[in-house]
Amino acid sequence: MRIAVPMANGKLSMHFGHCEQFAFIDVDPQTGKILTRRDVPAPPHQPGFLPPWMAEQGVNVIIAGGMGQRALNLFSQLGIKVVVGAPADLPENLVHAYLNGTLQTGPNVCDH
Repeated sequence: MRIAVPMANGKLSMHFGHCEQFAFIDVDPQTGKILTRRDVPAPPHQPGFLPPWMAEQGVNVIIAGGMGQRALNLFSQLGIKVVVGAPADLPENLVHAYLNGTLQTGPNVCDH
């Protein structure tokens, strides 16, 4: 399973489409163990570009602070699960909490 976390300054970025980079974290869903982490610079923001790009990267789940409704719909159509309202924390902490079922989420912080 590959989980993507948008980042700024080493922690989750609150605005998905305008982050600095993405952490792609490969995990074993059976054990909850992180296998690898690869940080990739975010491509320039273009509406509608990130969903197919994430699918090409093999992403299954995205943990985000906020994301626009159009992007949420596009990810859903591609079979990528999106969790919004996550706090600004280290990607590994967020992934472990997600896998353990303890990730505390709030409202989607994106309003478009």
